[in-house]
Amino acid sequence: MADELTFAPLGGVGEIGMNLSIYGLGDRHRRSWLAIDLGVSFGDEEHLPGIDLIMPDISFLEKERKNLVGLVLTHAHEDHFGAIIDLWPRLKCPIYATKFSAALFEAKCEAERNAPKIPVTVIASGGRVDIGPFNVEFIPVAHSIPESHALAIHTEIGTVLHTGDWKIDATPIIGPPTDERRLRELGDAGLLALIGDSTNAVRDGRSPSETEVAKTIAELVKGARGRVAVTTFASNVGRLKAVADAAKAADREVVIVGRAMDRVVQVARETGYLDGVQNFRSPDVYGHLPADKVLALCTGSQGEPRAALARIANDDHPEVTLNKGDRVIFSSRTIPGNEKAVGAIINGLVAQGVEIITDREHLVHVSGHPRRDELREMLAWTRPQLVIPVHGEALHLSEHAKLARAAGVPRVLTCRNGDLVKLGPGTPGIIDQLPSGRLYKDGTILEDAKSRAVVERRRMGFAGCVFVAIAMTEKGELADDPEVDLVGIPEKNMAGEPFDDIVFDVVVSTVEGLPRARRRDPDAMAESVRRAVRAALNEQWGKKPLCLVHVLGG
Repeated sequence: MADELTFAPLGGVGEIGMNLSIYGLGDRHRRSWLAIDLGVSFGDEEHLPGIDLIMPDISFLEKERKNLVGLVLTHAHEDHFGAIIDLWPRLKCPIYATKFSAALFEAKCEAERNAPKIPVTVIASGGRVDIGPFNVEFIPVAHSIPESHALAIHTEIGTVLHTGDWKIDATPIIGPPTDERRLRELGDAGLLALIGDSTNAVRDGRSPSETEVAKTIAELVKGARGRVAVTTFASNVGRLKAVADAAKAADREVVIVGRAMDRVVQVARETGYLDGVQNFRSPDVYGHLPADKVLALCTGSQGEPRAALARIANDDHPEVTLNKGDRVIFSSRTIPGNEKAVGAIINGLVAQGVEIITDREHLVHVSGHPRRDELREMLAWTRPQLVIPVHGEALHLSEHAKLARAAGVPRVLTCRNGDLVKLGPGTPGIIDQLPSGRLYKDGTILEDAKSRAVVERRRMGFAGCVFVAIAMTEKGELADDPEVDLVGIPEKNMAGEPFDDIVFDVVVSTVEGLPRARRRDPDAMAESVRRAVRAALNEQWGKKPLCLVHVLGG
């Protein structure tokens, strides 16, 4: 049977975040698998109470572990490498990354309690490495973190370009621009497929340069009279350098506020990305510096409740405060889903008299992803035979696909998480379905998305819970009054009657109304009481809470 080159997304398609792609090489009965990225997305407290992180289901890769030749990282953003610490022990495959990504991952492991020892093989930016039957080339691209790479995956069947996250920026603050020369060479040699970032496929034009953002920030810092705080994604080292340069030009000291920011700064200095940038100060000196001589570089741009800016907005940070006339620059864009949390921080700061500057009024942030003109340019450089849009929600994928067809790409294919796509030889198409889904990180435990705990917690958050304990004699009589406890349920109904009393009466009448034989069956009795309590509360309140019934004796 002839070998095939296949591709399957196990996360990151139809959604933004939680990226995991796999490439297979071999026949239908046995394939070598190469994994690209292993990221997270973040839990939504409203819909997933208590869930910190969401990760891709890797059950397929666990089953194929002996054929998994390696995991390659395109870059070190959480949505591309944040699941490794939790999931790598199930895979134990070699990991390949460039220097900055490897260093940031090592720092992340050191900061996490009980993190396993995970070796990473460092590959030079622009370098190539043989991983099983795949030859993987790291092609530098501009993005919002150092050392982002598109991956050219060279195989006997053809070459695939997995773009990762990228944009075209001729003047990035740090690192090289996207390597147009090498991408054109791939196109000249013949490119089988491009698996491409779709995040900004709905936006016309092209993303402005980081250099333009740096100019705006410099002007805003120079024009400030009081204290200045800037919040941005900690991993955007180019932006951190731009802020530091702006502070230096305005004769201000930079104070780093927040552990994530501190960690990235340390790694950036170790890897040479902040060479020549002044030393930063710790938060304990903030209060001793004159208001016009300090700039606080803070975590918390996405409204994270424990991050520095949230604590400053709540006026409960131990070392950093802001006053009327001070200025806060949000050098970031709010990720969908975080609007309420960011809004709460902004409102807290405004209430303190702080001036807020966001990307709505000034060019203080640019995306790290390609807009439509950049997507067209990439297609013109590489001229792939096939385009598969990834890294985006349904609308982003659809718009990317339309753009590729209009640009004359011979074949365009959209797929979903779990679709196994044959890339070649011959006509590409979806040939199978692989197991895919989500894992929830609940505290220190990884739960399946269908986990009872997650479902029940969501229901409990909506309608509360009733706990009932019933003690029965051997003759099938109540040994004592039932114990009833209501959590998250109003005290009284519309008529002013206590719900405790209503539930108590329902429990007693239900037990006494059961035939004696049924009373001697604890499970049957518990189910009858549960149904009766939920029905009574639904009638009186309009909601059906969880109801847990425990029967003793009988």
